[in-house]
Parts: sequence; structure tokens; C-alpha cells
Amino acid sequence: MSESIRFHFRGAMREVDAAAPLRTVLQYLREDLHCTGTKEGCAEGDCGACTVMVGRLHDGALRLEPVNACIRLLPTLDGKALFTVEDLQQADGTLHPVQQAMVDCHGSQCGFCTPGFVMSLWNLYLQREGQPAPPSRRQVDDALSGNLCRCTGYRPIIAAATRMGELPPVAFDRATVIAALEPLHSDTLRTHALADGYTFFAPRTLSQAIQLRTTHPAATLLAGSTDVGLWFTKQLRVLGDIVYLGEVAGLDAIDSSDTHLQIGATASLEAAYQAICQYYPDELTELWQRFASLPVRNAGTLGGNVANGSPIGDSMPWLIALGADVVLQGSTGTRTLALEDFYLGYQKKDMRPDELVAAVRIPLRQMGQQWRTYKLAKRFDQDISAVCAAFSIRLEGDLITDIRIAYGGMAATPKRASHAEGSLLGQPWNDASLTRAMAALTSDYTPLGDMRASAAYRMKAAQNLLRRFWFETRTDAPLAPAQVNAFAHGDTP
Repeated sequence: MSESIRFHFRGAMREVDAAAPLRTVLQYLREDLHCTGTKEGCAEGDCGACTVMVGRLHDGALRLEPVNACIRLLPTLDGKALFTVEDLQQADGTLHPVQQAMVDCHGSQCGFCTPGFVMSLWNLYLQREGQPAPPSRRQVDDALSGNLCRCTGYRPIIAAATRMGELPPVAFDRATVIAALEPLHSDTLRTHALADGYTFFAPRTLSQAIQLRTTHPAATLLAGSTDVGLWFTKQLRVLGDIVYLGEVAGLDAIDSSDTHLQIGATASLEAAYQAICQYYPDELTELWQRFASLPVRNAGTLGGNVANGSPIGDSMPWLIALGADVVLQGSTGTRTLALEDFYLGYQKKDMRPDELVAAVRIPLRQMGQQWRTYKLAKRFDQDISAVCAAFSIRLEGDLITDIRIAYGGMAATPKRASHAEGSLLGQPWNDASLTRAMAALTSDYTPLGDMRASAAYRMKAAQNLLRRFWFETRTDAPLAPAQVNAFAHGDTP
């Protein structure tokens, strides 16, 4: 039985005909509702002009998250609330403090990107309700990491982030939204008919998801849509039947033991990195900040990142370096694979037709372990890596007793450097061993050249990142990251 898509919008419940063609939230807003405040810029989740806020119930509370409407598929709004820039103005016509701050600080130039910036600032405003101190520059930069301005007007927008907290506050009525969403909550499988006879399935339990995976093995598995959304908007692919995992109860759970942290497959990237950085704050916080943008991290999932297996995905190198496992669930039970064994080739994985990724298991820090991960890209924020590297080492004295080296962007899959590792294991951690390992990387990888980097650059960068790791972990006189950076620019360490 097909059902309508129901969500809270502009103070009322909105129902969308279940027989409508598959559309993005942005297409629906602009073309069907003629709500044109939300703009289309890139249609791939990069520019932030389409930023909206999605609200959902989580343990009885309202969780609000900015996401990119251009790659968010409309059926995923079922049971949720949608807010756009038009929702901020008060009933009497008064601008919201976020909007007024943008006016006061001259934060809008051509204006095309402005609605997206306003929605990202509104998210920051809501997060800081009741806090008298203004947000730090780092907090502002993180909040705006998903918004690009072609007029380069960032300075006044950043100023508006401080100014908005100086204006008379406007409270957000969460209780009304929660009351509106509670009747929409469902524990049963939801189905929405799509065009051409296809169906959008939204299972509520893992057993339902496995059953759908078994009976519809060709269906597209959908989690955060940060990659699948581009199949739809850029590649114009027909997605066919879709099994949406975002409503499966418990699949977003994050659990820890004395030895491992287990991240459920539909836990958002933001939630996953926040949890992992509690155990590895020094090594992983910068990559967390640089991984895509906040709206993408809110929508995307760590399980989806792993299941997608992109050779330029930033999560896999450090997961492999730490010895993470992927937990697969199918009709015959559960099996666990080392993550590096999961990838068989470009877009090829060791996953049976009835299986899905259920979780990622990450070992916690071992005695004596040192590790780092490094991302090289043309921009600090929201850019795809040319090379992403991760290294883990354990030493007894000066001898290497365990070494794991993994790179992204260097091969058809995220991949360990077996030759380089073999040249180091059991050897002293010194310059001579390092030099041999750097040379051995040419046997591990044959990188390609593209718009992000040439093949020669990628190889040289991979070798130099291994040297950087040695600088920071060598036993005689390890260098701090700032000293390594100084050395790289020709200064004496």
C-alpha cells in the first residue's frame, strides 16, 4: 500500500501525493510550492545556497539540522519538519535577529547566497540560545563551512554572527513542532510510490531492511543521500526502487566497550566524528573540521561513506590505519570483515546481495600506539582530498613492532601500503628506514592524475606525508606539527 509523504511545514501538516515523481526537496520547494527563497547554486551540496533546516524527533526531543535541499530526496522528509528562510521573519513583519544582523553588517552583496548563510547562522543562533558570550571565530567558521559566497563577502557575514546575539532574542517554539510531529511517528514500514512503477521503502526495523534487501537486491540503498543525491541531480540516473535506511531504529546507535567504539551505519558523520574525537582528539579533530561541511556531515553517514568506498573518501584511510572492521548484516546473520578486505576493486566490495553495512567497529587506543592522519586539498574547508594519509606505529625502543599505512586518492580503493609496511616492520625508526619506505611506496601505488593533482604530485605528497609522520614520532627528537610546518617552509627545525 502506497502512502503520502507527510511533514510539518509553515505551521501545518503538508501531504505530498505518493505517486509524484522522485524529486529533491529543493525542486519541490521552488517548482511545486514556488517558495523561491531557497536558491539552487551547484545542485551537488557544495555551495550552500539551498540550505534548509530539517527537524526530527529523537528520544522525544526535537533535533534540528541544516542540510542541503538540492541533494535531499523529498520522501526522506516523511515524519519530519522543514524550515526555510521564509520561516524566520516574525508574524508582525519584524526580521529575525539573524536577518537583521545581516542587514546591519551589510552581509548581503548580490544576495544569491544570502538565504543559505542565514539558515546556517540560524542554526548557530539556536545552538547558542541562553549563552551570553558571542560565538568564537572557530565556531562561526565551522557553522558557515558549507556556504560559499562568490562575491567574497565573508567578513561582514562573520561580523553578523556576532551581531545577531546583541539584538533582542527571539525564541523558537519547539513544543509546537514536537506536538505536530508526534502523530506522524510510525513504527511500521512506510512505502511511497514513485514514477514508472518504482517504490520508495522506509523500513523501521533492521529485519524489515534485511527482508527488503533480500527481495529487492537491485534496489538503491539510501542513507544520507550526499552521494546518491548526485547520481540523481548530476548523472540523471534512474534510481529505481529505493530502500531508505534513515528510519531504521537503532541503526544510528553509537556504543563503546573497553576495546572498541561501534558506530551504527546510519549515525551521521557529525555524530560519528564527535564520538570518535572523544578518544582521538589530537589526531582527528582537524580532519573532522575539514571533512566536507556541516550540512553534509549532518546528512551523510559514516556507514554510507564506508559502503560507498570512494577512493577519495577521507574516513577510510584512518579507519584502516586503526584496524577498523565493518559489520555486515544479511538474511543468514552477521559477519565482520577487516575494512581493508572489504574493498575488492573500484566500486567493488565483498558484500552479498542480501547484506548491508550495519556498523563500523573502531579499536580504541592501544598501549604505545602513535598515529596521525593528514589531508591535502586546495582549500581548508569543504574540499575533496588530493591525498589523504593515515599512519599508525608502535615501537619497542627504536624498533618498529607494528606499522599500518593507508592512503586515499592513490589507488582505485582506499588501500594499505604493504611494501612500505614490510620494509619498516622490525627495523629501527630512523631516516634510513624511512627513506626505504618512501621508495617502496612506488611499488604500492600507481596514482592517476586529474584536476586535483598530477600523478607525480600525489606520489611525492604521499612520500612527504610519511616523512612528516616520522618527524612527529621519531624517538630521538620528535617535532611538533608547527615545527614540521616550519621545516617544510625552509626554516631550521
